Amino acid sequence: MQLVPKTQLNPEPTPPLEKIILDVGGMKCAGCVNAVERQLTQQSGVKSACVNLATEVAVVESEVGAVDPDKLAQRLTAAGFPTQPRKPRDQAGESTLEDSAQRQRQQMQTAFRQLMVAGVLLVFSGIGHLGNLGGSIPVLNNIWFHFGLATVAILIPGRPIIVDGWLGWRRNAPNMNTLIGLGTLTAYTTSVVALFFPQMGWECFFDEPVMMLGFILLGRTLEQQARGKAAAAFRQLLALQPQVARLIANPDAQKMGMGANTIEIPAEQVKVGEWLQVLPGDKIPVDGEVSFGQTTVDESMLTGEAVPVIKQPGDTVTAGTINQSGAIAIKATRTGNDTTLAHIVALVEAAQTRKAPIQKLADTAAGYFTYAILTASLLTFIFWYFFGTHIWPDVVMSGGGMPMMSHATHHAPLPTSHSPLLVSLKLAIAVMVVACPCALGLATPTAILVGTGIGAERGLLIKGGDVLERVHQLDTIVFDKTGTLTTGNAVVTDCLVFAGGRRQEAGGRSELLSPSFPPTSHSLLQLAAAVESGTHHPLAKAIQQTAKQQQLSIPEAVDFHTEPGMGVSAVVDGETVLLGNWDWLSWHGVTLSETAQQEAQKLATDGKTVVGVAVGETLAGLIGVQDTIRPDAQATVEKLRQMGLRVVLLSGDRTEAANAIAQQLGIDSADVVAGVPPAKKAAFIEELQKKAAKVAMVGDGINDAPALSQADVGIALHSGTDVAMETAQIVLMRDRISDVVESIQLSRATFNKIRQNLFWAFAYNTLGIPLAAGVLLPNFGFVLSPSGAAALMAFSSVSVVTNSLLLRRLAKS
Repeated sequence: MQLVPKTQLNPEPTPPLEKIILDVGGMKCAGCVNAVERQLTQQSGVKSACVNLATEVAVVESEVGAVDPDKLAQRLTAAGFPTQPRKPRDQAGESTLEDSAQRQRQQMQTAFRQLMVAGVLLVFSGIGHLGNLGGSIPVLNNIWFHFGLATVAILIPGRPIIVDGWLGWRRNAPNMNTLIGLGTLTAYTTSVVALFFPQMGWECFFDEPVMMLGFILLGRTLEQQARGKAAAAFRQLLALQPQVARLIANPDAQKMGMGANTIEIPAEQVKVGEWLQVLPGDKIPVDGEVSFGQTTVDESMLTGEAVPVIKQPGDTVTAGTINQSGAIAIKATRTGNDTTLAHIVALVEAAQTRKAPIQKLADTAAGYFTYAILTASLLTFIFWYFFGTHIWPDVVMSGGGMPMMSHATHHAPLPTSHSPLLVSLKLAIAVMVVACPCALGLATPTAILVGTGIGAERGLLIKGGDVLERVHQLDTIVFDKTGTLTTGNAVVTDCLVFAGGRRQEAGGRSELLSPSFPPTSHSLLQLAAAVESGTHHPLAKAIQQTAKQQQLSIPEAVDFHTEPGMGVSAVVDGETVLLGNWDWLSWHGVTLSETAQQEAQKLATDGKTVVGVAVGETLAGLIGVQDTIRPDAQATVEKLRQMGLRVVLLSGDRTEAANAIAQQLGIDSADVVAGVPPAKKAAFIEELQKKAAKVAMVGDGINDAPALSQADVGIALHSGTDVAMETAQIVLMRDRISDVVESIQLSRATFNKIRQNLFWAFAYNTLGIPLAAGVLLPNFGFVLSPSGAAALMAFSSVSVVTNSLLLRRLAKS
């Protein structure tokens, strides 16, 4: 038996993957996110899991059919995180949006009720604590009254926190509620012991649990409101999806207006090719083509532009846009999850679950955070009880600046000595309460949520936190020429016919070929239009439009062959006709005369693209095609250079033509790379990357897809192909080249917010924990009380979310 080397065996094909989306509740901090991801990845068949705290969504990748979404949801629900699998949009209709909105309303109502109860308890506790205000009402100074306040606080507003913290502890996944619950219960239990066993000499501090819970619930309510505002843009995007369509049962061109016979059906049931009626004020239900009528359409949801767009028969319309002025009939071209709006929603939702690499540091810290804080709290207690209070006895005499309550009705802090046990215990509680893993968990997702939402409103689709980080590192922007820096609406400017190696001018109508060529009755332009009928390149469009404008009949062509970026060939009247650049013609054995080369150079120097036309192996003529530069291209290039970015023009055109365009745009000749076929554009990007450059590629066509994929960041114009938009990391829906600048500015601003949030979250914990542990107590007499620590912790989470919301103000400026 002969052994076959392992390398020679056919590798098994990678099994296809599917995405499962879960709506996960009950997450409070980064530790919860870590616990949910761990639960999901431990499930057999799951390849990866990504959880977003801000949107409460988990995205699971698994082999097709290997994982049951309902079982995943049951597993998370059993672990303390109520979960539901996300229904497909074509089945769910409005339910997903309504369920999300209703769930948020219920959460806010519950949070407000708990906050109101905690607020009332906090007011009474504060009045009793501040003696001058409570002197007229003796009961407010009674220790038993404060015992009652603390008990109510633990049983009503504090109960969900304590229960969730206990369940997390039992699941071996302690979270922020575990820390808060331990802190409040420790303070409450200690005070209860002091109250019922006065002979122990301990002091009561029933006000601490009340104030801790009050400040924490206040912070959480504010945080929840801010998170709701952060997600508002995405909810508005979901609300754009139309629900109803008017199906025209029997399309009739004579009765296509207001009197057409229509049937209302759910929009998701529309099929490609069906005719629909859209009345003024209606949302257009699917992507389609106007077949009858004329109107204006509000496309602001798609482009951010408020000016309505005129639509006539033959024009395309997009689902979710609003018909304004006239009744039209459209023919469906894309339906359900294939519409442009559905793609936008899917891209934005996916972007909000993709983490920035910088978040990995926070995730790693969150995994061990709660255990580290419990350890720090225990060490704080041990140090102060066994060493600190003996080294600095004045701390015990002053009580560490922390007021206690005596068993009498008197309210004032005791000036005498306090128990070392109570001082140590209060410092340990403060350490537990001040720590905030929630800020770490919200730092990245809230900024991404706001940033991608702003982008969606402005027609800038940024596909995730990892894209934001790469944009921040960019130093080079590479532009494709045709259709990107130019409009892609080229026009034929010159048509030069060659006979016997000599040039003949083509007049207003293209001349017939010289009899010296193989027999044909068609002009040069007619031949070119026939061959170009098999391709969709902007140059092909220009040649065909010119032939139609001159009312030339276009002969039939067969056996098309296209080489992207090179040329096209076809058989017309039994003769092989070639169109393309010099390399394409030479490869097919066409000899180029000196006269032809000189004429081509003249055209290219004027910024025109030269298309050679050959019949068989003989050059028949040259066609000069000129594309107009986008009106905002020069300003875009200038702004990018002001931002410190190198701008490179990459083109498959002749060097003279590329240099002429670059000169108009102010691009240095050293940054012009011409004559690069599509297959080699990706290699050029790779060469730049080998020189340590961080490269963005801006393109629009299928020829650009490999380069868009190779670049660190691919940016595609919406007018381009689906392949280009799927490959790119940023899609510009408004088809404006100036949006390249705006997308980079928004990405940089969003990433800066992520860094600010992470810095604040880490700095807060780095400074807050030592302060709570009493590092300033011996020399300065300063220490955070448990209630002060709770207020600071609540402020930390709110500040992170609020800082993310400031992106909106920055975006407006």
